[in-house]
Amino acid sequence: MEKLNVIYEDNHIIVVEKPVNIPSQGDKTGDIDMLTIIKKYIKEKYNKPGDVYLGLVHRLDRPVGGIMVFAKTSKAAGRLSEQVRVKDFKKKYLVIVDGKMEAEKGFLEDYLLKNEKLNMSKVVKEGTKNAKLAKLDYEVVKYNEETNLSLLKINLHTGRHHQIRVQLSNSGHSIYGDQKYGTRGRGKQICLWAYELSILHPITKEIMTFKVLPNVINSWKILEDTKL
Repeated sequence: MEKLNVIYEDNHIIVVEKPVNIPSQGDKTGDIDMLTIIKKYIKEKYNKPGDVYLGLVHRLDRPVGGIMVFAKTSKAAGRLSEQVRVKDFKKKYLVIVDGKMEAEKGFLEDYLLKNEKLNMSKVVKEGTKNAKLAKLDYEVVKYNEETNLSLLKINLHTGRHHQIRVQLSNSGHSIYGDQKYGTRGRGKQICLWAYELSILHPITKEIMTFKVLPNVINSWKILEDTKL
């Protein structure tokens, strides 16, 4: 495990970069996860005895890298979770998709149904039992004619299971490297990255915005000379 990249930290929250292919929290694989990594970091940095409290208020899919915030107190966890609930918790993503988008800016609205056994979601008709409304908007940052790939900024309006992956795939522009929903880049790392997070600080109420970009290597070379 590489060194933890801490973007911001105070007595109430810690904002970090989640590397790709590390779970947000422990799962059945037993692989090292972000909660465990950060707890260890806090314990060692502050010489804390016993268990360290760390609240998980949102998640990123295992193959997805990017910015995450964790709560260092139960009060902060409760207030951040409430922000998630009332949509004051803003997340933006970078994504590379197959093909050229029909419009420079667009809005996707679908009903998604999760299959627990397969750990996948699909777009279904409105009114389908247990389906949940999913909304996002996108903006094209760059299109590469040679590779026929587009770089998009995604703004999430809801937080559904695999939402960005499913909605883009359903629109005919699957994410490059998506092993579950994609058509191109099989065997590559999924090109989905959580690059910006805006929250109200749970104690000071200050609006705080954090950014972290993926390394400009491999598929992400499309980011070269790009202003975000």
